[in-house]
Amino acid sequence: MNRRLKLFSIVLFALNAGVVGGGVTSALADEAEVEVGLGELRSAILSLLAPAGAVATETNPNYKGAAAPAPAAPPSPAAADWPSYNKTLTSERFSDLSQINTKNVGKLKVVCTYDTGRLTAFESGLLMVEGALIGTTEFDIFSINPATCAENWRTHEEYPSYILPTNRGAAYLDGMLFRGTQDGRVLAYDFKTGKRLWEATIGDAKKGEDVPAAPIAWQGLVFVGNAGGDFKGAKGHMYALDAKTGKIVWQFFLVPKTEGDAVRGPEGATPLDTSTWKMVPGAPISGGGTWTSTTLDPASGLLYVPVGNPAPDYDNSVRQGDNLFTGSVVVLDAKTGAYKNHFQLVPRDWHDWDVSNPPALIKTRGGKRLMAVAPKDGHLYGFDLADNKLLYRTPATRIQNVAEPFAVDKDVHFCPGAAGGQEWNSPAYDPLTNFIFTGQVEWCTTVRLQTREEVLASSVGQIWTGEKSFNPANIFGKFSRADGVWAGWLHAVDADTGVWKWRLKSNYPITGAVTPTAGGLVFFGDMGGNFYALDAATGQKLWGKKIGGAIGGGVITYTANGAQKVAVATGYVSPAFPVQIRRAEVAILGLEGN
Repeated sequence: MNRRLKLFSIVLFALNAGVVGGGVTSALADEAEVEVGLGELRSAILSLLAPAGAVATETNPNYKGAAAPAPAAPPSPAAADWPSYNKTLTSERFSDLSQINTKNVGKLKVVCTYDTGRLTAFESGLLMVEGALIGTTEFDIFSINPATCAENWRTHEEYPSYILPTNRGAAYLDGMLFRGTQDGRVLAYDFKTGKRLWEATIGDAKKGEDVPAAPIAWQGLVFVGNAGGDFKGAKGHMYALDAKTGKIVWQFFLVPKTEGDAVRGPEGATPLDTSTWKMVPGAPISGGGTWTSTTLDPASGLLYVPVGNPAPDYDNSVRQGDNLFTGSVVVLDAKTGAYKNHFQLVPRDWHDWDVSNPPALIKTRGGKRLMAVAPKDGHLYGFDLADNKLLYRTPATRIQNVAEPFAVDKDVHFCPGAAGGQEWNSPAYDPLTNFIFTGQVEWCTTVRLQTREEVLASSVGQIWTGEKSFNPANIFGKFSRADGVWAGWLHAVDADTGVWKWRLKSNYPITGAVTPTAGGLVFFGDMGGNFYALDAATGQKLWGKKIGGAIGGGVITYTANGAQKVAVATGYVSPAFPVQIRRAEVAILGLEGN
């Protein structure tokens, strides 16, 4: 049976069985031994006849900011690399490279691709350091030539699959690479060879705890937390590990520690207790996973940790209170893990609106020290770090019906949905324009609650959302395009005032990374596999092309052999998003002739 007929037969079987979108890993595999999940088959059906990418930009007539961008400074030696998830530990994502610029970007082309051979939720935040480009999938870490895509080495790991086949990247420090796994471990590798050096366990896989986040590394320490906050009994923790040995230096509970919780290392000092969690009998404190990377201020030694949702995700009647530290950015002493501060953005969350990405720490044109953060609630927040006060909360996608409580006897439709707002990639800051760029998903969710008895009947280690659905694809609510809402936004927001100057709407959601440069450009891609270069000052499209599958991972720029390149993680496939089925690839772009 040929591959096309085999896939068609599988789809028919899944439809007849009524299980398309189950999200579990199937034993079916294609010729490249790529595991195919039934959720991905649903996505294949929904992506048939997908339209070409289209964008439209509008300008805000009420914007009163600076008239012209500031001149770019000469690039520093560090500009050649992209050594951490968000380039800098402070997560601005700005590159001071300008070889590719507004005048010549029309000559951009794909120069090579690296095919991972896998269908996976390819969210890897790519690195380029020491002359090699580093990426990850859920089971692999690889090193390739940053100019030719030739593979240097690739290391494969074997462990049980997770409901979402995701890894968001690696960290680099002193000749070593570090990544998380979906069975709750952190692994270290030799940068030159890919040989495994050590492993450390930081999560309980039996409770659904995993480590999809990209670590960051600083002064001999590796910082990473565990996810799994959508599972009953699972809890988020943040850790610092010794980079040379993997020994846990400190551990911090992101939700209250209770009897029986595993303590794996010295605990950071914390004021957290159970006073903001009024649980009904039979409901354990759960949630607070940190499923994306973190931000660190080397000047102050403070670590900024984004914290996800409480569980059950949608039924907050069983967990009365603000449920600290969920829906927050928690600030810790990076050396000791001691609590310093927190910013709760989404108190008593019932929409699954995680604080889903690392905040950017920036100095604005107006001289403010700012923390910019964009969770899944569809807003961009700006906090003045001089006094920790909120300066603005700017809507950045469709906000609709967010105050209505969920109920057991009716469907409630709201926007942004549980897969809306800004997902796992951070806002980016351009010091030349003083703009914060935030890429957003415009997509809604419909939820109907389980009864109290059904919610409490879930076993520890099971997905615990409180959503009543007989379709396993809808365990996180019904993600439907029947309402016609399926798009993305890119806003350029003044960092000092929170007022947007321009905004672009794409006909596909924007979940991948956004990268501004000193060439006057901002690069981004969408879930249609379309990649764009815009004029950062005006938002006008200067270049655009479909370069592969859905773009949900890293977008980085660097120099190789003296020429500026742009590398993009393409081929995101997930039960959650109805996107085209394409294998995960790294596409490297450059100017014609370079």
